[in-house]
Amino acid sequence: MRKRYTIKGKVQGVWYRARTKEEADNLQLTGFIRNLAGGEVLAEAQGDAEDLAWFEDWLKLGPPLARVENVEEEILDAIEGEESFEIRD
Repeated sequence: MRKRYTIKGKVQGVWYRARTKEEADNLQLTGFIRNLAGGEVLAEAQGDAEDLAWFEDWLKLGPPLARVENVEEEILDAIEGEESFEIRD
């Protein structure tokens, strides 16, 4: 299963991407995370439903300096052969 998340709030400049990558790596998810021009963060993650549920809980909380206001999600088609979770520019 793969999902796309748009995270809104104070989520840039607070180590949100780096800490989210750590969480994704711990859950053995693949995908990516990147900042958007409007101040939001976009993430796509792929893995089993239980691990994605844990990941979603993390996205709603974020690191201590983050203030997450909203997380929108969308189900996507899985990407075959993806091997890691990365931070993109």
